[in-house]
Amino acid sequence: MLRRIFLPTILIILGYGFWVSPDFKEIAAGVSIFLFGMLSLEEGFKAFSGGTLEKILQKSTDKLYKSIGFGVVATTVMQSSSLVSVLTISFLGAGLIGLAQGIGIVFGANIGTTTGAWLVAGFGLKVKISAYAMPMLVFGVILIFQKAKSLKGIGYILAGLGFLFLGIHYMKDGFEAFKSTIDLASFGGTGLKYLFIFTGIGIFATVVMQSSHATLVLIITALSVGQISYENALALAIGANVGTTITAIIGAMSSNIVGKRLAGAHLIFNVVTGLIAIIFMSQILYSVDFVSSIVGIGNDDYTLKLAVFHTIFNVIGVAVMVPFIGKLVVFLESALKDTTIKGQNIDKAKYLNDSVLELPGTAMAALVRETKHLYENAFEIITHGLNLKRTNIVSSMNLNEVVNDSYSQSTIDIDDFYNRNIKGIYGEIIDFSTRAQSQMVPEDIEVLYKLKLANRDIVEAVKDTEHLQKNLVKYSNSANEHIKEQYNTIKRDLAELLRNINIIANTDEEDVIILLLSKAKVHTEKYDIIANGTLDNLIRNSLITNEMATSLMNDSAYAYDISKNLIAMAEVIFIDNYSDIKNLGVNMVISDKDVDLILDKKG
Repeated sequence: MLRRIFLPTILIILGYGFWVSPDFKEIAAGVSIFLFGMLSLEEGFKAFSGGTLEKILQKSTDKLYKSIGFGVVATTVMQSSSLVSVLTISFLGAGLIGLAQGIGIVFGANIGTTTGAWLVAGFGLKVKISAYAMPMLVFGVILIFQKAKSLKGIGYILAGLGFLFLGIHYMKDGFEAFKSTIDLASFGGTGLKYLFIFTGIGIFATVVMQSSHATLVLIITALSVGQISYENALALAIGANVGTTITAIIGAMSSNIVGKRLAGAHLIFNVVTGLIAIIFMSQILYSVDFVSSIVGIGNDDYTLKLAVFHTIFNVIGVAVMVPFIGKLVVFLESALKDTTIKGQNIDKAKYLNDSVLELPGTAMAALVRETKHLYENAFEIITHGLNLKRTNIVSSMNLNEVVNDSYSQSTIDIDDFYNRNIKGIYGEIIDFSTRAQSQMVPEDIEVLYKLKLANRDIVEAVKDTEHLQKNLVKYSNSANEHIKEQYNTIKRDLAELLRNINIIANTDEEDVIILLLSKAKVHTEKYDIIANGTLDNLIRNSLITNEMATSLMNDSAYAYDISKNLIAMAEVIFIDNYSDIKNLGVNMVISDKDVDLILDKKG
C-alpha cells in the first residue's frame, strides 16, 4: 500500500514545488543529475569486479580493523555508503564474508561517507567545479561506447563524476536563486524541538533520495548560501545518517537471513550513533570548535565545520559500538532466526538470492558455494548408497576397514533423499544461473557453463549410485567370495575417490590437488573389467554365474560413470577458475605408485 502511494506523493510534491517557484526546478534538477551521477559511478565500479573479488575480500576482511578499513576506503572511492552497504549484503549472501566482517565494513562505510562532506565543503563550493564536469562528461561518454569492459568502466566513472559536479553546481545556484523567493532559514529554529524536527526531515529526504551522500550535498549547498542555519544543518546531517539505513534494509529484503541481520546491525548502529549525537550535541559542538581551530577552519566557515561534525560523531559511533560487535552478532542471530529450512524436511539453496546478483563476481561465488552445498548432500547419499559410513571416509581409517564397516544391512531410499536434498537445490542453481548470465561477459559465461556441467555431474553421480546400490548390498554379503571381492573392490575404490575429493576440498596446496586428481583418473581405468580381462577370467573359470557376470559388467559401468562425473566436478569446483593449476598438469598421467610416494613424502 505504501509503495503505491509513495511515488505519486513525491511527484505531487515536486509538481507543487515547480509551480510555487521556477527556481525550485534548478535545485530539483541538481539533485536528479547528482543521483544519476551516483548511478553511473556504481556501474563504473561494478565493471571492475571480477575473479579477484573473493581474494581481495579474504585479505581485506580477515580481521576487524581490516574490515573497518575496507569500508572506509571503499566508501571514500565510491562516494556512496549505501552502495557499499548493498554490496556488503551481496558479499554476505554469496558467503564471501561472515556477519562480523560485514558489520565491520558497514562501520567503516559510515566513516568513509564523511569524506564526501569534506570534498564538497572544501572543494566543491570553493571552486567552479562545473568547468571540470564538461570534459569529464565528454570523455566519459566516448569511453562508455567502447567494447572493452575496462574502458566502459572508466567511462562510467568519468561520466558519474561529471554528473556529480554538475549536480552540485545546479544545487548551489538553485538555492541562491531560490532565496529571493522563499527564505527557508526563516522556518528553522533552535532547541530540542527543532533538533528532532530537522533530524526527521533529514531521515525523510534520505529515504526519498536513497542516498545520504546526496542529502549531505543538498544540506551543505543550502548551508553555504544561508538557506538553513548551522544548528539545523547538523540535525539534518544526523537524520541523513539514520535514513541511509533504508537502502540497506531494502537491499536485504531480497537477501538471505545473513543479509537481513546485517541490515539490522546497520540500523542499530546508525540509530545509536544518531542518539549519541543528539544527547551529547553540546559536547560534540565543543569538539568541533576545538578541532576546527587546530586545523585552521574559521568560526564562520559552517560548511567545513559541518564536515568536521559529521566525521566526529561517526567516529564516536564506531568507537562506542566496536567493543559490542560480538554481542551484536549473537543478538541478531537469536532475534533473526533462519526459518526457511527448519521445520521442513526439504533442503534449499543457502547462497542464491537476488542480492548477490549485484555483481557478476558475487553471483559466481554464490554459485560455486551452492554447488559445494549440493555436493555435500550428494556426498552423504553416495556414501550411504555404497553402504559406507561418511565419518569413516573422511577419517584416516584403513580403506579395507571402511568397506567392512557397513552403514546398513538393506538398501536406502536414494530417490526420496534426491527429492528432498538434491532436486530442489539443483533446480534453483539452474534458474539462478540463467538470471545471472544476463549481466556477465563471455569469459564469465564460459565459467558459468562449466559450473552448470559440474552440477549435472553431481546429479548424475547420485542417480548412478541408485542403480549401483541394489547389487552392491546384495553381492557384498554373497556366499560367493569372488563376486563379493569384486563388489568390495568397487566400494573401496569409490571410497578412496570420495576421500581424495574431501582432501582436495580442504587443501590449498596445488600440487596435492594435481596429484590426487591424477591418481583418481588412473583408478577409473580399473572399472573396464572387460578390457583388463577380469570378467573373462571369472567366467572362463566358472567362478561366477552368468547373472553375476551381467550384474558386475553393468555395475562396473555405473562405478566408472560415478568416478568420471565426480572427478569432472572436482576439477571445476575445487580448483580456482582463475588459476593456472589445470595448465600445470591435471591431465598428465602419473602412475599410482608414484603418486603415493610423492604424497607420503609430503606427509
